[in-house]
Amino acid sequence: MPGSVRPQLPVAIDVPTPSAVAVSGSAHLLRVTLLMAGSCLPILGAVLIAPVLPRMQDHFASVSGAKALVPLALTVPALALALLAPFAGVIVDRVGRKRLLVVATVLYALFGTAPLWLDSLGGIIASRALVGVAEAAIMTCCTTLIGDYYSGRQRVKYLALQTMCASASATVFFVIGGAAGSAGWRAPFWVYAVSLVLAPLMAVVLPSPAVHAARAAGDEAPTEAMVRRAFPWRQLAGISALTFFGAMVFYTVPVEMAYLLDDLGVESPGVIGLATAVASASTVGGAVTFARLRRSPDPMLPAVLAVCAVGFGVMFLAGSAPLLVIGAVVNCVGTGMLLPALLTSAMSRLSFEDRGRGTGLWTAAFFGGEFVCPLVLLAGESAVGTLAGAVGLLGLAAALVAAGLWAARRRAGAVDPRPLPQQLA
Repeated sequence: MPGSVRPQLPVAIDVPTPSAVAVSGSAHLLRVTLLMAGSCLPILGAVLIAPVLPRMQDHFASVSGAKALVPLALTVPALALALLAPFAGVIVDRVGRKRLLVVATVLYALFGTAPLWLDSLGGIIASRALVGVAEAAIMTCCTTLIGDYYSGRQRVKYLALQTMCASASATVFFVIGGAAGSAGWRAPFWVYAVSLVLAPLMAVVLPSPAVHAARAAGDEAPTEAMVRRAFPWRQLAGISALTFFGAMVFYTVPVEMAYLLDDLGVESPGVIGLATAVASASTVGGAVTFARLRRSPDPMLPAVLAVCAVGFGVMFLAGSAPLLVIGAVVNCVGTGMLLPALLTSAMSRLSFEDRGRGTGLWTAAFFGGEFVCPLVLLAGESAVGTLAGAVGLLGLAAALVAAGLWAARRRAGAVDPRPLPQQLA
């Protein structure tokens, strides 16, 4: 091979082994179920104990700074996940997706149930940070394996399903946490033990993905020179920055809906819960819609962000609870499409060797945006005087980002009307 020509990997590098494709319907269903269940574990960590925070506050009332420390028990896993996901991605590429996923799922149960026996608030917060470490590995591995096992339309379908499961599970886990919390503030932590059921199933059911399509086909393995290729830092930096912003858009309604309703005079927990459930269902609907659209994700992003911006605009202008809910529904339809669009876009830029690291960077950007979302809105509220005004500012920002993306695509002449299978398969 001439020295001026750089060896390239096969085009179908992300095709898994034949064993990862040619499986029975039941085995395929079990594999997908395990990947979706694993993807929901970080959501469990984010919302499960929310209903018992007041009881924890009362229990640790004598601890100095408890008013600020107790809420950290809820939010610190997301921060740890955001900080450590890039490192988890590097480990994924080096030690293997399946092995790390099984180990992290076991550790998730150990760290998650630790508050059942810890009496120190500091110790509990430390254990929650370790939960975030395990979550970083689990989320990165599950998303990477979806990219390994599937391509084209199937990949889009299961990444959208991942969004649907995460959105639906948030409501379910909130209910479970509230029900378990009636037995005491420690009781919900038992739920973390469910990962001990998932870990052995993952070890047995999930196949190890192929390193190379050529090897899967029985060809000679590519040389080390062929395997090494530059990591797409520039492309991933752009999609990760957009994901960080998209995460703030995604989490605004779940985090702030109760406060917005309260500002409109709605104080009934039942009404607030129903409104939040309707918005969550709209997120699922948006993900379903995305999975059915046979389009490449990149050209869709401006339109999806525009839908989110319209929803925020209606919420900003709402003078009544029904209109606020309508705005939230519109916004959540957009966010349900936004998350799988961003994730699919990132996946399409990654080869097998880089997929773990790239997924880790994407995951860090998303959960970093989740962590700063309430802080950004709080700053916006201080600047304009109302939470609705802060939501309106975020909507304006979303509209500007959408316009910028659309203009950039127009300048680059990158609008491509071809259906998705022709672009990503």
